[in-house]
Parts: sequence; structure tokens; C-alpha cells
Amino acid sequence: WTAKLRRGRLVAGVAAIVVLCGAVALVGGVLSARGVDAVSPAPASPKGIKTNEDRIAYLESSLVVSADPLSVEELAIPEEFDETYTQYLSLQSGQGFDLEKYKGKRVKRYTYEISNYPTGETGVQAGLLIYKNTVVGGEVLSSQLGGFIHGLAMPG
Repeated sequence: WTAKLRRGRLVAGVAAIVVLCGAVALVGGVLSARGVDAVSPAPASPKGIKTNEDRIAYLESSLVVSADPLSVEELAIPEEFDETYTQYLSLQSGQGFDLEKYKGKRVKRYTYEISNYPTGETGVQAGLLIYKNTVVGGEVLSSQLGGFIHGLAMPG
């Protein structure tokens, strides 16, 4: 079948679609800011992480974690990486983190308990490496027998 479209109606229709898309994006941003899960939340920015609330908000883009860290440690990133670091560096680079930039620097590692791990396993933790208010690394790990380690994104 065919339809007759007048230029004015076509322009008005396109404008309506643009306004509708803008409204959907605005509502999604408001819901996300209020902690309501969107269909596909954008990852939180690793910069400007100054407080415990900032760290929790960063982690909760994909995890549900304890309100307070289980531990806070100050660590030194080695000047030289040996072969024992190969897998860990690969894990970090796969998430977009480059620990090579931080050789010889001191970082803080904040560890939180995860309460929504998909397998229901308990004792799973998330660790964040912070250097000057910026997340420079992180992982999810289990110290249970046959434990695991993977990036901060939840396994699908």
C-alpha cells in the first residue's frame, strides 16, 4: 500500500520522534541517578572516587556490596612485574585498566563483600585499587576452596 506524505507532516513526525527519544534518554538518566536499574546501565566513571559512597556507587553499577569495606590496605605496585603478575595484568587490561602506568606507586585497596553473586555463593568479594581518587584496577574473587577471580562485571 502507499501513503501520501506532505513535507510539513514528515518534518513534524521526525521532530516528534527526536523529542520522544530525548524524553526517553532523560527519564533513563533520572531513574539511573535514583538507583533504579536501567536496561543497560553505562559503566560508572573511574575518576573522582573520593568517598566510601563513591566507591559503592562505582561498584554498584554491576554489583551489590556491603555498606562498609571489609578491609582497606595500602599496597605498592611493583617497579617490575614478574611472570606471576601476567594473569592479573591481563585481567586488569581486559577491563580497561593499565597498571603499567602505576609501577612504583602506592595505591589503596578497598575490599567489599558482594551480596548478589549469581551462584548464591557467599564470601565473594570485590576489590578496588584506588590511586589519587581514580580506580586503577579491580576484581571479584572468592577465597573458597576452588575459588576464582574475574573482572568487576558480573558473569552472564
